[in-house]
Amino acid sequence: MRSYLAVLTAALILGSAAGSVPAGASTASPRACDRGLLFCEDFERLPPGGPSTLKWGVDTRNGTLTVERARHGNQVLHVRTVDNGRAFLRVDDFAAPGNRFFGRMRLRVDAFPTAPDWAHFTLVEATGAGSSEVVRPVGGQYAPTVPGIFWGVGADGGPTGDWTNWRESAPVTEDTWQCFEWELDPADNRVAVWIDGVANPELTASTNDHGGNDVPFVLPAVDTVKIGWQLYQGGTTPGEFDLWIDDIALSTNRLGC
Repeated sequence: MRSYLAVLTAALILGSAAGSVPAGASTASPRACDRGLLFCEDFERLPPGGPSTLKWGVDTRNGTLTVERARHGNQVLHVRTVDNGRAFLRVDDFAAPGNRFFGRMRLRVDAFPTAPDWAHFTLVEATGAGSSEVVRPVGGQYAPTVPGIFWGVGADGGPTGDWTNWRESAPVTEDTWQCFEWELDPADNRVAVWIDGVANPELTASTNDHGGNDVPFVLPAVDTVKIGWQLYQGGTTPGEFDLWIDDIALSTNRLGC
């Protein structure tokens, strides 16, 4: 009986001490970081507060990254930006065999932009040598002509120009935990995306099928991957953005959700 009461008391204390992460925070498995992964971060070994790790760097402007304890006990990364700020976890010195890799993260966004028109945001960005394309496998845009806010694969900085190939088949979902996966494959300079384990064939790009200028799209030899949030236009509605990220992994194989 004493053991039961001790466990119950500890659970109540943990629940009352939960951080500012919304209810229903990610609890799906797997949570462990396998040594065979190219990169993994579940935030469980980090102290709450500002990032304190040598595994990854920080890239911010008008934004912050904070490790917080979720209501269910696991730890997550709270990303917060103001207006058109940015806040990224940055994986440097990254190298995938053959330059082909998969990524996964669990994500909850409090609210997406509804102003200005065509407000464009990025959550995952990959860069490297051999191509000036800044590849954005997970991002999106507010489209006032629909109207709506939609996910889309995109790029910038290279010959194909600045584009986000948003799709009406992939509307965003606010205030809900979702699992995002992506693949970069140099075989056809292919980018592919899965949401909650389901592929969206329209959320793809390849050498001659993309949303930019009529020139080949070529993936860089990726050595840097950034995960977080950036919005590129000022005067946003809302004026601040909050999202929570968990279970980040980069791998030679698709990990699933």
